[in-house]
Amino acid sequence: MKLYEQGVYLLRGTELVANGPQAQDEIRQKTGQEVTKEEAAKQTMAYGILESHNTSGNMQNLQIKFDKLTSHDITYVGIIQTARASGLEKFPIPYVLTNCHNSLCAVGGTINEDDHMFGLTCAKKYGGIYVPPHQAVIHQFAREMLAGGGKMILGSDSHTRYGALGTMAMGEGGPELVKQLLNKTYDIAMPGVVGVYLTGSPMKGVGPQDIALAIIGEVFDKGYVKNKVMEFVGPGVANLSVDYRIGVDVMTTETTCLSSIWRTDDKVREFYEIHGRTEDFAELNPGQVAYYDGMIEIDLSQIKPMIAMPFHPSNTYTIEELNANLMDILDDCEKRAKVSLDGQVDFTLKDKVRNGRLYVDQGIIAGCAGGGFENITDAADILRGASIGPDEFTLSVYPASTPIYMELVKNGCVADLMETGAIVKTAFCGPCFGAGDTPSNNGFSIRHSTRNFPNREGSKLQNGQISSVALMDARSIAATAANKGYLTAATDMDVNYTKPKYYFDKNIYANRVFDSKGVADPNEEIKFGPNIKDWPAMSPLPENLFLKVVSEIHDPVTTTDELIPSGETSSYRSNPLGLAEFTLSRKDPEYVGRAKEIQKAQKALEAGECAGQAVPELREIVHTVKKTFPDVNHDNFGVGSTIFAVKPGDGSAREQAASCQKVLGGWANIANEYATKRYRSNLINWGMLPFLIPAGDLPFKNGDYLFVPAIRQAIIDKTKEIQAYVVKDGQMQPFTLQLGALTDDERDIILKGCLINYYRG
Repeated sequence: MKLYEQGVYLLRGTELVANGPQAQDEIRQKTGQEVTKEEAAKQTMAYGILESHNTSGNMQNLQIKFDKLTSHDITYVGIIQTARASGLEKFPIPYVLTNCHNSLCAVGGTINEDDHMFGLTCAKKYGGIYVPPHQAVIHQFAREMLAGGGKMILGSDSHTRYGALGTMAMGEGGPELVKQLLNKTYDIAMPGVVGVYLTGSPMKGVGPQDIALAIIGEVFDKGYVKNKVMEFVGPGVANLSVDYRIGVDVMTTETTCLSSIWRTDDKVREFYEIHGRTEDFAELNPGQVAYYDGMIEIDLSQIKPMIAMPFHPSNTYTIEELNANLMDILDDCEKRAKVSLDGQVDFTLKDKVRNGRLYVDQGIIAGCAGGGFENITDAADILRGASIGPDEFTLSVYPASTPIYMELVKNGCVADLMETGAIVKTAFCGPCFGAGDTPSNNGFSIRHSTRNFPNREGSKLQNGQISSVALMDARSIAATAANKGYLTAATDMDVNYTKPKYYFDKNIYANRVFDSKGVADPNEEIKFGPNIKDWPAMSPLPENLFLKVVSEIHDPVTTTDELIPSGETSSYRSNPLGLAEFTLSRKDPEYVGRAKEIQKAQKALEAGECAGQAVPELREIVHTVKKTFPDVNHDNFGVGSTIFAVKPGDGSAREQAASCQKVLGGWANIANEYATKRYRSNLINWGMLPFLIPAGDLPFKNGDYLFVPAIRQAIIDKTKEIQAYVVKDGQMQPFTLQLGALTDDERDIILKGCLINYYRG
């Protein structure tokens, strides 16, 4: 794998020319064309799709309107509630509400199924589509029923990626979907486009997760594709089945790219034909001379079976390398654990080494990444006639949709898998985010799913419970299962892959999915369960701001799972205050109490009372500030909390990572950088200031008070650097905060306190 250090031209889809002094001469010799870099940049597939969806008339500052929207049952209640509070009357474009996260309805009484009834009645009232629990995971339904060549889809799940089908899809926080529901736009600067140039064919036994992990391991730490579009090109694309391409594509989220797109061909046309949607196919290719801001060159034949060890998809090794350097790599995992787990529990995988080999407790093939037809049929071929054994090791397989499940039943793969001792379950995302198949304490799970962040498999560090996940391809998971839990690469197995043909049964969805066909019924009464609550009132940004630092996180990356844990807490996603009680609960259990304590001051101000009376320690802070800023008083300041994290926001698109801080009185985050655009957007949409400070010495610590004078005017004036002060021991120590780029609308949202206030006027 090669990463180019400069831009690259792609000629006729088959030849690369690195940008440099001789590039134009070489292009002229090989193509007979004179083309500028600016003209060639318009020849990417990404540029063409973005241009066709841009409403601004300015390709440097995009205002995108999407063709379709999709959400699942962790996010759609909050999105619709926000949109309703902002004036929603009808879904203006197709909006699909799937139910694949809170599907089990096993925790929290009736509240999960109450959310589903809310979703069904909203689909009827506002003209949407409702996919009942266990029918399909969100992304598989979108592939089967929504994707279209040259189209754009926005989803409230970070793995909204349908590039292999010619659809540019993006995962964002819920407020960005609210904007689309209110006929507003998705506003971004024109993203960079990085090519992924594929050659060769994968070796037998290497699957899409192996390719994906190899890419993630190479680019994540470098930030090579951060907030850019990955465009898959080159002759190697034709050597991959569509299922295979989908399996690579969905994992591009873990590179922190913005979106993805692939060249399409007759194999993609056949996918649409199988699903009865031939008219949605469009052939996509870059132009004769296309310019990319970067290029990842991959010879598929050189990729070996991979494993991403705990606690990140970028912590990658070949399985061969792991087996050859087992104890050294396990040492490295222990060092990473001390950082990721803050020393809360003792962690080791060395006790999994038996007779020099790594033993695994659990295998999972599931969800939008692992649950595809080809992944499971190949796994069945590896396991046919084998046994997973009667020891600790277990294997669960979750087909990504009921149509896939049905075909696996018809062709005998389900019987083959179950005979080995594996369990085949319904379409459900639970194993991916800690709501199903949590291993035992100190258990080690290998999964063909999307993430292996700490806590995401269901651990509760505060209770002393820890397990861990490694990511692998379904084929090597099956090979490990065939060897009764001993880690094995699929390339070590001599297997005849039967590659059965897939047949899609459209009647499964026709008989069960509610589709309004875009017709709203305003007389439909929405069903509200007792846990579905409205958003609390939120104040506009004050003239001056007192912030108390209530959490300080120095991990290299802080994931959204650590900001608001997934798993059983997801049952409370429809109750903003109820869910907020879990904020940072597995990372900093003291956070909620500290945030609520300082929030008392803001609530006092809003009630016309004295902030210092509600929070006595604030009196000295205000007194110190008034020595320098005598005009500061209860009529022109606000009080709230902030957290510091080095690089927050990797992972899920869930808006609750920000909104939970907001409803607890959070006014800001302070970071060295933000891991993803979507998390920063979530902060802004909930009226929180996305401050930045340079890496290095931190001018404050947990528990300190900060004062940001004239913050409201600074937002209005588009000030990029803002003077702030640490207020401590009767002194004010100045330091500088930065805000980064903000659109005019984003500034207005912050000024008004949140997106709901912005749309209310």
